[in-house]
Amino acid sequence: MKFLQHIRSKSRLKNGDEAQIYDYHAPTTRSPYNINQSGRDLTSRLPLKLLTGVLSNICPHALDDNYSSLEESMRDGGCMLCDMRDLAQCALVSRRFLVATQTILYHNVRIDPVHYCEREVDLADKRKRKSFFERNGEPVDAPKQRVEQFSRTVRDNQSLAIQVEFLKMPFMTRETCIADLARIVSVLPNLKYVDLPDGIYSDDRSCTTLKQELEARCPDLRKMKYIHGAERSFALLSQSRPWQNLEILELSRLQVEPNTLVSVLASFPALHELSLEDSPAIDDSVFQHDALTPAFPPITKLILQNTPGLTAGGFEAYLTRPETREILTHLVLLDTGVLPFKLHRILVASPNLRSLRIGQMIQRAFTPSAVPPLASRSLETFHFEIESPSASPQDLQPPSESYYQYLSSSILAGNFPSLVSLYALSTSLPDLLLPPPAAPFANSKPPSFGLRQRLLLYTKSIPEHDWYLTVISPPTSANRRGSATATRPISFYNGSTQLGPQWGHKAKDSVIVGNGFGGFLAVPSEDGPRPSSSVGHKHKHSWSKSSRGWMG
Repeated sequence: MKFLQHIRSKSRLKNGDEAQIYDYHAPTTRSPYNINQSGRDLTSRLPLKLLTGVLSNICPHALDDNYSSLEESMRDGGCMLCDMRDLAQCALVSRRFLVATQTILYHNVRIDPVHYCEREVDLADKRKRKSFFERNGEPVDAPKQRVEQFSRTVRDNQSLAIQVEFLKMPFMTRETCIADLARIVSVLPNLKYVDLPDGIYSDDRSCTTLKQELEARCPDLRKMKYIHGAERSFALLSQSRPWQNLEILELSRLQVEPNTLVSVLASFPALHELSLEDSPAIDDSVFQHDALTPAFPPITKLILQNTPGLTAGGFEAYLTRPETREILTHLVLLDTGVLPFKLHRILVASPNLRSLRIGQMIQRAFTPSAVPPLASRSLETFHFEIESPSASPQDLQPPSESYYQYLSSSILAGNFPSLVSLYALSTSLPDLLLPPPAAPFANSKPPSFGLRQRLLLYTKSIPEHDWYLTVISPPTSANRRGSATATRPISFYNGSTQLGPQWGHKAKDSVIVGNGFGGFLAVPSEDGPRPSSSVGHKHKHSWSKSSRGWMG
């Protein structure tokens, strides 16, 4: 009965535009360019590498080689599923196009849950299993179906399986399709990154098979994470050594001894990024080594959070080695044993440091004159996030202000010639970075102290607020004090599309309300549509009926 209704409804289509809905390979729009009528394929003269680069512009997300999850690697201003469909249709042109498109499509495989365009409105209704008694129907789990189809494809075609290097899928899909994911990774020998369920990081029994397949079948994996519960498997890494090309390792709440930690880290020769969180048992002994214990490996990016046992003295001992001192470029210190007034020792020992972030809750102020100033010739981005408890009404200023005075005096002394961006939890810092005004009839030359380059200053009062931007310019002969733009909040919205492409054409049917933390939130308006301006009308896209075909 349902099949006859489908045939009857298809025969009642009146025009070709509606018939294209059922033709998956029909072009969505008519090309504005002249088509070559001579019959010669001009693209046959292009090298395959050049042809692949040209076709990659159709699907930009396929060239994304970062080790971030699907949710963290979202791209604004486009629909990834539509781009992938358009690139797949290019494979029907010729055999050379087929080889080029397969190289792009199977390099970085994304299984997105929905279309990020207006096509999703029609497809969501078509995916429902409707019946005579239930007209609403239950929606089909499209990401799960795509995982099953991808699993059959790579298991049946080994030439496609060896091209897959990145596999990303939604959170709920990787949590519910563990068995399918284990079957997929078992045939992907060149896999570098895959979105994994949280159970695999804590040695959950439901993910045992998946973890065994990763260790046996994916030797080129580049990123892994271990959390509380995986201490036993983490300690065995120094003996099994499954991933010798591992580059990024994240450790959270692991209860291991310092010697075990150093032994495992030393077993990864390509490791250059390490994140260590909530490990109070780790102390400065990890930076000490002798003839029997390996040394802490050189790390390019080191992230430490809630590790009070690691102090400035231990870092100085670690940075005395030339191979570690020269390679460290990014350092994050959040609630560690490195106190802010000892930070100058870390900066002196790190000549190539480009990015530094320090976050600390302090209880009392200190005297900046008793401490050497901060100085770094290589630092470009500096997060100086010092907090103090809420001051009582009797206090004139919180204790954290003494640290920001220390920071401003170091910057005005010219100790950061390469600094471009500065982040601070202080609303008074813009005024501190401007030197006092000169006398009216003083020398017209710019002062010998102060900023030497343009500085982007981001400030806020508490961590829950949004960053406020202030651009500070260095002093000149005409303006001997320098200048600073008015502090303003950062806008994350595009002026041409109002609230961004994810709002479709309903961008103006919305209101801005406060979020309770000093920022704003865009929500749909319950009132009628607001009148659109002439500028907004020009940027509207026309959606034809022919572009509403079904794409599973």
